[in-house]
Amino acid sequence: MPNFKRPESVLIVVYAVDSRRVLMLRRNDDSAFWQSVSGSLEPDETALQAAEREVAEELGISIVRQNLTLVDCKKSIDFEIFPQFRHKYAANITHCHEHWFLLPLPNECKVRLTEHSDYRWFSPESAVKLTKSWNNALAIEEFLLKKITQKRGNLNGRP
Repeated sequence: MPNFKRPESVLIVVYAVDSRRVLMLRRNDDSAFWQSVSGSLEPDETALQAAEREVAEELGISIVRQNLTLVDCKKSIDFEIFPQFRHKYAANITHCHEHWFLLPLPNECKVRLTEHSDYRWFSPESAVKLTKSWNNALAIEEFLLKKITQKRGNLNGRP
């Protein structure tokens, strides 16, 4: 019996607090596909556990050991799995349920890639334009771009 992925996943948008730039990863299986950290939940794993595991696996960053704060956005969405990735799921699976997290890092840092071919730090606006994933773009827009715009407004005396 094949070992299919669970159609429930996490998306972790990693960003540097000092530069406000977003870490994006280039997929090994599609060199034009850039994304945030993501991955499917393992059996009996919570979304939070999966997010911590994926950050460790994909970036070599231990959230607990490095005393970092993983922020649960308290938002999840359903998205259609790209056709080129559906072979990883059971035959009748076309959609995935995704939980969103943010990982603020103090500054941009080097990461140890294990599942991607490259990484770069981008402005949130550039990261939104770069990713092929509408849900990844939406998470960056909702949880980083809106907050940056609100902070700028407050600094200019606007509510």
